[in-house]
Amino acid sequence: MKNPFEGLKPAFEVMVREGKILPATGQAVEDMMRPDQEEAYDRVRLGTEHGLLDMVIEAPNRSLYVDCPTIHRENKHLFRYFLDGSARTFYLGNVVEGDRQTPIHISQVGAAAVHRDDGGRMKVAKAEHKFVLLMNKDEVSFGDEIETRVRSAGDRFVFVDLKEEDSQTEGIKAGKEPRSRAAHKANWIMRSVEKEIAEGLVRAESEWLMLDGGLGSEYAKDWKEGRDYAGVVKSSWKELKFSVKGGRGAKQTINTYELLSNLKVGQRTLAFALRDGLIVTWFVRIRGPEYLDFPLMGVLRVELPNPTMEAVSSELITEVSGALVAERCASPHGKDVRWHSHLYPIYLAEQAVKNGFVSTEILKAGLKWPLPAHAA
Repeated sequence: MKNPFEGLKPAFEVMVREGKILPATGQAVEDMMRPDQEEAYDRVRLGTEHGLLDMVIEAPNRSLYVDCPTIHRENKHLFRYFLDGSARTFYLGNVVEGDRQTPIHISQVGAAAVHRDDGGRMKVAKAEHKFVLLMNKDEVSFGDEIETRVRSAGDRFVFVDLKEEDSQTEGIKAGKEPRSRAAHKANWIMRSVEKEIAEGLVRAESEWLMLDGGLGSEYAKDWKEGRDYAGVVKSSWKELKFSVKGGRGAKQTINTYELLSNLKVGQRTLAFALRDGLIVTWFVRIRGPEYLDFPLMGVLRVELPNPTMEAVSSELITEVSGALVAERCASPHGKDVRWHSHLYPIYLAEQAVKNGFVSTEILKAGLKWPLPAHAA
């Protein structure tokens, strides 16, 4: 088969010609995001270390827990499109020039949307895959030349300067380290690819789109023409606190653990405002907590865009929640450690992405450092 990384060879040849290569043992070592990417991204978007949500943004309901009648697609087929992305980042080594050096990373980034028809059949509606080369461009004198070589290789190849700021990595302490920062940067590129796919979908009226993960600024703020979509967070940040009415109408503060400990299957919580009401968020339990390993398993946190920043109908929030409860009926049990809060269509979108990745073996074989001219 043709080497899928052929477009990166000119950039590698510049590194070998201009600097000294310190290759990673075993050619390529996968870099993982620490902490868990979804929870880390969730914490960054939600702001502070101990965020307090004190603005209720639904009407007319004011109950802390609300029953959500299950809405199966036979009755009302709400969610039709499901979007997910994935990123795998590998450390290739360091390139050294005098007393300066930069790590070199390659990432496979992809996103896919799947569509479900009236009969429940799923097919891939759109998928995109890219290769991303990441380095500290200004740490070596030939960084601009490498960027030019990568960008000229075609639309599938992306160059990223690790020192460039973005709204995701800056708030992650672990992301300050170059090795960890690369994985977070790749995840940000992945979300950009997801957004492009979301914008390009042609959806009929009332065909809702479900996004894996929360709604960052790229959705809630920048997608003004977007409609009928929601983000579903499987691994939510656990340090949120909520201001709710207690006895005799007095306000009291409860944490996430207290809030979810009393949430029954098929129920949702009261909806609160994020970002001054630009996003509406609440929890819904689709499984458990009985027979699960941890009481917070089986819970989703939902985010809904709210461009008007006004109160959202309790009926709409309950309807979206009921449709999500119905999505639990097929589960990737044994296929994913997050099966308890994983929705099967999102799992299928995730598999569509990963099936488009080249294997680690092919990546290692296709990304061998070229020999310097004097050793050839």
